[in-house]
Amino acid sequence: MGLGLRRGRRPRLVNQRIVQRDSQPLLPTYCTTCHNTQVIPFRVSFEPGASLYEQVVYAAKKAVVSGQLRPGDPFPSVRELSKSLKINPNTAHKVVTQLVADGVLEVYPGIGTVVAKRVSSTSADRSNLLHKELEQLIVEAKRLGLTFDDVASAIAKHWKVLEGSRR
Repeated sequence: MGLGLRRGRRPRLVNQRIVQRDSQPLLPTYCTTCHNTQVIPFRVSFEPGASLYEQVVYAAKKAVVSGQLRPGDPFPSVRELSKSLKINPNTAHKVVTQLVADGVLEVYPGIGTVVAKRVSSTSADRSNLLHKELEQLIVEAKRLGLTFDDVASAIAKHWKVLEGSRR
């Protein structure tokens, strides 16, 4: 028997895995090397010098923008995030709280935390959200001696990379 559903059978959730009525796993959501560790849906490579909290928030936002996480996808709980990334639970809670405040995640009682649907807004509203990051980018580019054209071409290149990963 394959991993597909048999006719007339409905899947059910048991210990974070979807199983058929005869308890054969359909879609395991656990790491293949360690069966008790749930896999988080994005990668974080921790860099020294920057706060862990900011790095995880950035990685989660990048996963949403790149299409790795889609609206309605479940987001790991604070406990799962803390355990998977080996960070303090308070830091994981701060990450989830920030993502909820930024509108990236939504919390539904009884269901959990899921990726939020994109809210329609004007281009000017969205541009204002990037003011701080744009200023940091420009200051860093000027410090490195880059020209406007260098920065614009680097942005265009990265834009295409993220657009390509959505497909």
